[in-house]
Parts: sequence; C-alpha cells; structure tokens
Amino acid sequence: MSQSHAVVELEKAAMARWCNGDPDGFLELSSRNVTYFDPFIPRRIDGLDNLRAHYDTIRGKIFASRYEFLDVRVEAVGDVAILTYHFHSWAGTERAMRWNCTEVFRHEPQGWKIIQTHWSFQGTQ
Repeated sequence: MSQSHAVVELEKAAMARWCNGDPDGFLELSSRNVTYFDPFIPRRIDGLDNLRAHYDTIRGKIFASRYEFLDVRVEAVGDVAILTYHFHSWAGTERAMRWNCTEVFRHEPQGWKIIQTHWSFQGTQ
C-alpha cells in the first residue's frame, strides 16, 4: 500500500480542475476504453467518447470551494494501480458531499491512464 504513488498526484491535479468546472483533467487521464460509474447516471458509461459527451453536459456546472481527500490508498501490481479514497467537498456553506471513489489505472505508453472509475455516496458516520 502506498499514498505516494504517481496516480495520487495525477488524481489531485485532475480534481483541482474538476472543482473549478473543468472536467478535462479527468478526460486527459482517461484511457480510450475507460468505464465509468456514477450514482447520478442510470447506466455505466463505456469509452472515452461517451465519457466526454457526459462531461460536456456538466462542464462549468460543478464547483467546490473546498475539498479534501481522506483515507487515500493505492495498491499497485505491475502496470496496474488501484486508487481508493473518500472525497469530501463543499460548494459553499452547506454540508459536505461525501463520496467513495475507486479508480483503476493502467500504465500505457502515454503514462498512467484511468481504465475504470466508480463513484458512490459515502454512508453516514
């Protein structure tokens, strides 16, 4: 287990853009054959083109004035790294949105790429 794997910094950089309404950081990190699960959509998204089309519908609409990564964990084996963490974000003074995230990265010729993303709501504490 590691918290200092390269995918952690890639994720944090993409999330900084996401929290300012820009999903391109995650699109640039995603493999051509990415799969994506999100509790706000009814079905899995397959492929980068479909993920881009989905993100285009929310581009400029998602903002977080503050956010934090908790319980970050990376398990890496060969050319695959599995990143898991809890993500809390605030868009203003309201209560935090609390998420679970799992992402599977594969090291490709262009570097580390996301091949699978799964977001879910974190249970109450």
